[in-house]
This record gives sequence, structure tokens and C-alpha cells, in this order.
Amino acid sequence: MNKLRYLKDVVTLELDADRCTACGLCLEVCPHQVLERQGKTVGVVDRDACMECGACARNCRFDAITVRVGVGCAQAIINAAIRGGEPSCDCSKGSACC
Repeated sequence: MNKLRYLKDVVTLELDADRCTACGLCLEVCPHQVLERQGKTVGVVDRDACMECGACARNCRFDAITVRVGVGCAQAIINAAIRGGEPSCDCSKGSACC
């Protein structure tokens, strides 16, 4: 399977390695394998594959991960699934989404 890509270097995902305990929960919930275990912490290995769904941050008990949820392509896909129809993240208006 080809990995999905959004706009390069626009993802808001941040990981604080000092707070991370490498519990691995973020690895389990990330749909695009953006993170991987790196010794006693977790590292971001594929930032541009992040769809900013927020699952990693919501499940991190140590507040080691932050991401601005509800922006870009992830929100467009979720809205389309809820409301029916095709995803639209207003890329035609120049927003940084897909």
C-alpha cells in the first residue's frame, strides 16, 4: 500500500521526548504508522503521513504528544463520512490540507 501524503512540512504534530515513557499506546492508535519506538521513547518517523486525526495525542497519558486536530484532510474525511458525500477541505481556496 502506498503511504498517503499531504502537504510537505505542514503537519502540527509534536512529540516531547522528555515526557514520553514509550508505553506504546500512540503506536497502536496511529492509522498511518507515523510514530515508532526508539529505545526508551517514541519518535516521529513519517511526519508527512500524519493526517492530524489526534488519536495519538488523545491517548497519551503523559501529554507527550500535541497535534492540532480538526484541520486539513482528516477533518474533511470525517465530515464527509458523517454528512455523506465527497470530502472537501477547500484546497481550491489555498488552505494547507491536501
